[in-house]
Amino acid sequence: MSSSAEPTAILAALTAGDRGARLRHVERLPARLAEVAAWPDWVAPPLLASLTGSGIEHPWSHQRAAMDLAHGGSHVVLSTGTASGKSLGYLVPALSDVLDGLDSPTGRGATVLYLAPTKALAADQLARIGALAIPGVRAATYDGDTPAEERRWIREHANVVLTNPDLLHHSLLPGHQHWAPFLRSLRYVVVDECHIYRGVFGSHVSAVLRRLRRVAGRYRSQPTFVLASATVSQPASHASRLVGMPVTAVETDGSPREALTFALWEPPMVDDTRRSATTEAAELLADLVEADVQTLAFARSRAGVEALASAARRRLGQVGGTPGATVAAYRGGYLPQERRELERALRDGELRGLAATNALELGVDISGLDAVLLAGWPGRRANLWQQAGRAGRSGRESLAVFIAADDPLDTYLLDHPEAIFGAPIESTVMDPANPHVLAPHLAAAAHELPLTEDDLPMFGTSARGVVDVLVARGILRRRPTGWFWAREDRPGDHLNLRGTTEVVSIVERRSGRVLGTIDDASAHSQVHAGAVHVHQGDPFVVTDLDLEQSVATVVRGDPGWSTHSQSRGSFEILGAQRRHQWGEIDVCFGSVRVTTQVVSFLRRLPSGEVLGTHSLDLPERSLVTRGVWWTMPLDLLEAAGIDEAQVPGAAHAAEHAAIGMLPLVATSDRWDVGGVSTDQHPDTGLPTILVYDGYPGGAGFAERAHGSFGEWIEATRDAIARCRCERGCPSCVQSPKCGNGNEPLDKARAIRLLDVVLMSRPS
Repeated sequence: MSSSAEPTAILAALTAGDRGARLRHVERLPARLAEVAAWPDWVAPPLLASLTGSGIEHPWSHQRAAMDLAHGGSHVVLSTGTASGKSLGYLVPALSDVLDGLDSPTGRGATVLYLAPTKALAADQLARIGALAIPGVRAATYDGDTPAEERRWIREHANVVLTNPDLLHHSLLPGHQHWAPFLRSLRYVVVDECHIYRGVFGSHVSAVLRRLRRVAGRYRSQPTFVLASATVSQPASHASRLVGMPVTAVETDGSPREALTFALWEPPMVDDTRRSATTEAAELLADLVEADVQTLAFARSRAGVEALASAARRRLGQVGGTPGATVAAYRGGYLPQERRELERALRDGELRGLAATNALELGVDISGLDAVLLAGWPGRRANLWQQAGRAGRSGRESLAVFIAADDPLDTYLLDHPEAIFGAPIESTVMDPANPHVLAPHLAAAAHELPLTEDDLPMFGTSARGVVDVLVARGILRRRPTGWFWAREDRPGDHLNLRGTTEVVSIVERRSGRVLGTIDDASAHSQVHAGAVHVHQGDPFVVTDLDLEQSVATVVRGDPGWSTHSQSRGSFEILGAQRRHQWGEIDVCFGSVRVTTQVVSFLRRLPSGEVLGTHSLDLPERSLVTRGVWWTMPLDLLEAAGIDEAQVPGAAHAAEHAAIGMLPLVATSDRWDVGGVSTDQHPDTGLPTILVYDGYPGGAGFAERAHGSFGEWIEATRDAIARCRCERGCPSCVQSPKCGNGNEPLDKARAIRLLDVVLMSRPS
């Protein structure tokens, strides 16, 4: 087997011997022929000469359609597959206008603002523009890493500025006076990988884009928005909600694509538990690398990426970090220079295998790999196809393998491949009207320019009520000409677009070197004192977590065990906004307050044996969010054979499985949501199960679950019942993030509980 082998030959080698039973399904996606178009006659001659000189003789049909719409002033979203050349759709009109304006008296002409969700993607686009080598195009990245001495030159001279929504929020908009010449000439705003802007992050970015439109209007510019997205459901609707204006979608992909062989793979059972997807993926990655098949393996968490890369290297007899290592890990939390070097080594072929989080799912230029492994469901069909699209060299077929994790949804998908290959891409969930999101952005907008009555419709129908609350709290001051910022500090300093207020640095005690970072919420469970932290395969032990200084101190060393935090939680119902009555079952959606506290951690050997439990003294964390919950009368449960003493185990197991199945109906994954179950909740007086959005104010996931409650619960019941285990396992009712150590759980009675709910459904 080699990188030139066909996917069928690669799969045959991987399934040799007793592995054959692990291959559950193979789907062959046929090749797609190219649909080409002619270059528009308005393309600037220097740009056209550069493009054709680099071998791009014709645009694909979708590129041409997007170019024409953008050039004509229509807001457009280009939603096609990975490696379909979406960047050309916005670069051609944008750079043409830049070049056409160079003869203006200022020499500045049109300007372009490019927004990417990551610095890596902005840097990649800068390299792409630089490779065109067009005189007069002055492109530069402007982010937190840009030296102070370069920033003024960029503001005054660059005509293409590549940045991210975070810098737009924290720097450009509050300091818009310094950007006045750039904003006065602003012709295009490019929003790349816009499908990433979902949930709370997406709601924040939608408010930032409205603030940008408002500030640009102050300088009499009305830029055209061009958005690029992976294939998503209803891209025009999502893009329109994001920018607050109608957007036209271009969805028919005209780029060629070789056939893709997509396999569903089930790891074997070990002691009545499915072998972990990470361990299985590491074995497959090592085999593929050994056969010179350049492979990218996606894992769902930072810890999973490190474990996958380490296990693959051990199987290959390599040591991480040495010059001869051909397998590495790539994830968020690495320092920028380390990530750039890994990207370069992968493109150049020095790395033959890479384990990555979805940080490499975006448009960084690493397409053309031989194979992709997906260790566990990535959360959404859109993510699945984005990751699988990383495989495929020009003119050569490629392979993608989904390796099922011990998870209810993964198990369900092995039995229902049509839920992957026959189902549409999910709609993107986003709530721009979330008051927890809207309030700080309205305050920031008033700080940038006084708010007026005419501005409020741009921010939605709930904006006026939010402004009144800000006035009552003394944050804004009402004057005859509008609302003004009423405090001494800057509103943007109190808001992180990505939903966390603090970042904890992970520092090696001996050298003082910063290994990486982690968000404040995750720090409680992952870098508490005594936790084992892994970086590029090297284990470290946390000696101290200083929450006031936002520093976790670590020492290098492998203690021989892993650590698992334990927490306790409770919730308070603040108010139901919607209610479905299913007989005696009450299904509600509304506001809740969830309180959690990490109270201890386990030390566990690789065999699974627990060495001990150690208490922790960490503060409680409180979250006001939105959730879906349902209540069940005790007599109804007793009639189904669930005694009062058995309710906690049944409800807890049903809660876990429901969280695991939520991505089937909402664009969430297990880590976006939380859950709490109780045999008698003080607010309802009944057994109650809650699934909630893990973000302040909500993210839209629980609302989607409430709207698809019947489909969700039916799939949850099916997933538990189909699992072959006897008492419950990670494939059905156990959860990797359970703060109670997966106790108590009652699989059999969870099925009965869900049957009670489904039998109460109105006909």
